[in-house]
Amino acid sequence: MGEQVLNAVANQSIRHLFTSSEAIDVQIRCFPSSKLLQGSIDSFKMQGRNLVIRRDFHVEEMSFTTDAVSIDPASALSGQLRLKQPTQAVAQVILTEEGINKAFGADLVRQHLVNVEMEALTNLSGGEPVSFRDVHITLMPENQVHIGAKVDLPNRKDLPISLRSMIAVEKRRQIRFQNAEFDPEGVPDEGRSLSKIVSLAFAEVLDGMVDLDRFDLDGVMVRINRLETHGKKLVFTGYAQIDHFPGSR
Repeated sequence: MGEQVLNAVANQSIRHLFTSSEAIDVQIRCFPSSKLLQGSIDSFKMQGRNLVIRRDFHVEEMSFTTDAVSIDPASALSGQLRLKQPTQAVAQVILTEEGINKAFGADLVRQHLVNVEMEALTNLSGGEPVSFRDVHITLMPENQVHIGAKVDLPNRKDLPISLRSMIAVEKRRQIRFQNAEFDPEGVPDEGRSLSKIVSLAFAEVLDGMVDLDRFDLDGVMVRINRLETHGKKLVFTGYAQIDHFPGSR
């Protein structure tokens, strides 16, 4: 009975992390159950599917599993779950190619793609800021991606951008676009020289733009040890530091 109550309370708390969710399953294990009276839990596991973070960021799957956790047992009676001390968990996050591309329409991302004043770009635009649109990423094997977009310049509207890049993790929280190369396929011959300059500049704009700290999950900090492309999915593995459950401070 104690585990069932804690599972229900934890499930409700975790849901507050997300704007919406298709399914969230929380499992708390404690044996013998009498340890719950002292606030001792053997393990805590969360699995979520089709989650939305901050209204615009779609996550196909997220899971984390802790070892032993110490909680305030009285907090569960009031419908909350309070940790006596922060805990770490093994974490996995799976994004889809479709979800990644939807994220390029989010305000948090768009603000980095409009009115860019990089010198390599303003030299082509007569000193005016440059904005990118219709960004699309295609996931490829071995952590490679193809990136396409469009940009308007004074003497060339709808200039296509096309590049390939490796994606990697830096400082366990930043996604980097490395070893970028212009991909001429699909770019008209007469625009390739200009597109190459803009494409490589766009790679610099993207590089380091994605920082997990900007997603602000209440009480949960995610850090990445490894990322891998698997078909149309991008899989992150690492850990989550849980300082408190949402709404329980």
